[in-house]
Amino acid sequence: MPHIWGVRTTWRTVGDGEFFCPGCGGDRSYLRRIGRHRFALLGIPLLPRGTAGTVVECAACRTCFRTDVLGHPTTTRFSAMVRDAVHTVALAVLAAGKEGIDGSGTALTIELHEVLDPLAPHLAPAGSEDILLQGARIALADGPYTPSEHQTLATVGRALLLSHEDTERLLAIAARTPS
Repeated sequence: MPHIWGVRTTWRTVGDGEFFCPGCGGDRSYLRRIGRHRFALLGIPLLPRGTAGTVVECAACRTCFRTDVLGHPTTTRFSAMVRDAVHTVALAVLAAGKEGIDGSGTALTIELHEVLDPLAPHLAPAGSEDILLQGARIALADGPYTPSEHQTLATVGRALLLSHEDTERLLAIAARTPS
């Protein structure tokens, strides 16, 4: 026997875009939807009964997620962030290795943080370590670390959320590894 009355949720789309869908495992289109509970009679929603909140619905798999899922970068955006991070670390280490650079330390630190801070929470520890080690290999290409190279690499480690001990351990490993 069908239900004569009950509560039904109606959804209204208030936005759309592209996100990384944890359900599908890829970049997908989404709909941002707001739900309202309504008293229904014979399956027809009539009287409002409160809100159901806002969700993000994947257009491909139709799975609904909390809106914080939009804080994770798409695969395309993540790739660009990693590329920019590697490029910026390489330039910072090269600049730090030059003799006679005055006043650029603060600018380098700011630029490193601008590029690495948004990326760091989305990297696995191995990814953070790899970026630091790439910078270390560049610094070591012309001999042992200079004090400014070491300071720059320590800044990279902090920005990538690596502990001081892990950063120093990785820099020591890189220094012992033949190039």
